[in-house]
Amino acid sequence: MGVGIVATLKIKPEKTEEFESTFKELMSIVAEKEPGNNYYELHRSREEEATYVVMEQYVDQAAVDVHGKSDEFKATSAKLGGCLAGAPEIKIFDAV
Repeated sequence: MGVGIVATLKIKPEKTEEFESTFKELMSIVAEKEPGNNYYELHRSREEEATYVVMEQYVDQAAVDVHGKSDEFKATSAKLGGCLAGAPEIKIFDAV
């Protein structure tokens, strides 16, 4: 069963360029190395410039687990952590 994830991230205003650049690196890594990922895209809010939403879709829970455990994800997440203005809000959905 497919799995969708929506993550809302609040970014420090002075870190938005660094965040976007680093996240684009992560998007490339996911596309190249995670065949179980169908979609992994970053979107910036029109109302709040420093608020972003990541929309993700995986073929199944095993693919989600691979994503979260990958060395590349862990390393890039550590870089992104310094850009965050608070804890991410993550919601997980099952495809219907």
